Amino acid sequence: MKKKGIETHVVVSESAKTVMKYESDNFEESMKRIESSSDKIYAENDIAASIASGSFKVDGMIVAPCSMKTLSAIANGYSDNLVSRAADVQLKQQRKLVLVPRESPLNAIHLENMLKLSRIGVWIIPPMLCYYTKPKSVEDMTDNVVGRVLDAFEVEHNLYKRWEK
Repeated sequence: MKKKGIETHVVVSESAKTVMKYESDNFEESMKRIESSSDKIYAENDIAASIASGSFKVDGMIVAPCSMKTLSAIANGYSDNLVSRAADVQLKQQRKLVLVPRESPLNAIHLENMLKLSRIGVWIIPPMLCYYTKPKSVEDMTDNVVGRVLDAFEVEHNLYKRWEK
């Protein structure tokens, strides 16, 4: 996003940090990459952050990955931290909100919350495998999901090959 001149404001929740420690080969390096590619980083309990106000103009918000706890909070207006509060602001301001849920399998409550959000215009983009692009690596599969999220914001990219017949 920085290479494209797009300003980014980031919240890395404590839960996300915990998951990153399990899923990343080098947590500290991952955090440095996030920090260096972001214009502003907020703590999840910083409810006074600029992104928690509707008067702070943004094009939209991406929650990736989005836990079912966060998805439920957003679906039910439970703004208990900066992530859910900023998402609530996107909804009240009728701005774009994209959620990338990563649970599997999904139960009826998860699906109902996603349907509820989808009906009010929230984009739900699960990180699903796409085989027609013939991915050769995990990075190829990740690029496909990231590309679809960027497509939601009409950000040009070449992260995956588009469908051609």
